[in-house]
Amino acid sequence: MAKQLLDDNLKKQLGSLVPRITEDVELVYSLDERPQSEDLEQLLTDIASLSEKITARRDDDAHPRQPSFSINRVGSDIGVTFAGIPMGHEFSSLVLALLQVGGNPIKEEQDLIDQVKNLDGDYEFVTYMSLTCQNCPTVVQALNTMAVLNPRIKHTAVEGSLFQDEVKDRNVLAVPTIYLNGEEFGQGRTTIEDFVRRLDEGAGAREAEKLNEKEPYEVLVVGQGPAGAAAAIYVARKGLRVGLVGERFGGQVLDTNAIENFVSVPYTEGPQLGAALEDHARQYEIDIIKAQSATSFTAAAQPGGGVDAGEDALHTVHFGDGALKAREVIVATGAQWRTLGVPGEDEYRNKGVTFCPHCDGPLFKGKSVAVIGGGNSGIEAALDLAGVVKDVTVLEFGEACRADDVLMDKVEATSNISVITSAATTEIVGDGKNVTGLTYTDRTTDESKSVDVAGVFIQIGLVPNTKWLADSGVELNTPGEIVTDRRGATNVPGVFGAGDCTDVPFKQIIVAEGSGATAGLSAWEFSVTGGKR
Repeated sequence: MAKQLLDDNLKKQLGSLVPRITEDVELVYSLDERPQSEDLEQLLTDIASLSEKITARRDDDAHPRQPSFSINRVGSDIGVTFAGIPMGHEFSSLVLALLQVGGNPIKEEQDLIDQVKNLDGDYEFVTYMSLTCQNCPTVVQALNTMAVLNPRIKHTAVEGSLFQDEVKDRNVLAVPTIYLNGEEFGQGRTTIEDFVRRLDEGAGAREAEKLNEKEPYEVLVVGQGPAGAAAAIYVARKGLRVGLVGERFGGQVLDTNAIENFVSVPYTEGPQLGAALEDHARQYEIDIIKAQSATSFTAAAQPGGGVDAGEDALHTVHFGDGALKAREVIVATGAQWRTLGVPGEDEYRNKGVTFCPHCDGPLFKGKSVAVIGGGNSGIEAALDLAGVVKDVTVLEFGEACRADDVLMDKVEATSNISVITSAATTEIVGDGKNVTGLTYTDRTTDESKSVDVAGVFIQIGLVPNTKWLADSGVELNTPGEIVTDRRGATNVPGVFGAGDCTDVPFKQIIVAEGSGATAGLSAWEFSVTGGKR
């Protein structure tokens, strides 16, 4: 008997959206004998019942993978394909694809839309994804959007758990993994801007030219996570001309699954919070520039003057061949996962070495894995993995795990988790293709030991994204964090720091937002006082 995938609440939500569909849409599906095919047929039948603009029909010859379905705009070459059942994190991808194929306007900058439409070539993309992966929808939605804009771009999103033989044959051990025209294209979160930059050879030069042509800002915020968004909003509310530039809106928050300690919001997930941050920022006159990574910084020779006081009064942030100038700069570039720095780590990245248990855990179903790190993130990862994999071994460098007691109590109650303390990981080993184990030194005996595992999940904290500030004159401490005072000010006049890239204690979302607000207000104060307090 087919599952009822669309409950009354989901039907109500979807029913409120389908009136936006202006073009006739046909759902064409192919099934096999597995029970998931029944579930898919029921799902598509339920969706089709919500609007006269949507029809559904079965054609088992329409797709090489089964169960699969395409969302096609009738009378055109526009369509996208899902191999599997896009529920969980991918339900939003299904809804968005349905609306976009159905003619609902695409909400992207017109320049980006034009770039996608003008891509010259035939592109057949396949994305391997997991329904528990919070990074996968970004890739799936980006490629689906591109396929709607340009019929020469085709995209199939493949749910790895339903096509395990294919996943094994292609040795996919991390999601999202993207193939283009049969060859591996990339892995991890990838935006439309990222795809265009790689497919359009002239995109980088045009983006640099656009940056160079922008007028100087009163305040430039570098970094689009919670700290950067808060800083930009506070500056904008003070009436200053502000730019907000970064690699991806939401920052590391996008890689976070469950968020339960953001005060006033009992529960949310990273992608939802990231989207809320962007929505809030767009309520103000903030110049938002995405998909740009800072490469270096040049401090103003005579900081503190107005934007019309000449080049000597302006700081410059470089982005490759492009640059942005501003009277004040707030650095909120956040942090990224810290790596072990041991042999085999780079060689087996995404071939057993990974950082996201929610994304990649299902790919290790029934296998033994290791988690490196016994802090909250490591223990939470182990608990998350324990419900999917055969067994989990946690290796902690210290004499005891540093996770909260409530988490350690759960570990003790979970039969397939074992913890090894005083363990210094020395190497990740493999067969040349995949991870097969790791070695570590028992720090109490100096004895070298090994563990046979198929996956290694590294959870040993964060490293600040501040390498681009090397030799800039901005003071960094030994771990590479920006040194700030209680107002968020650095040693360079007119330069402020906020969030996880600074020496502010406690790397938490709410702390980052608070420090962003502080830096924003301090930048405004610097502006109105000419740097004098």
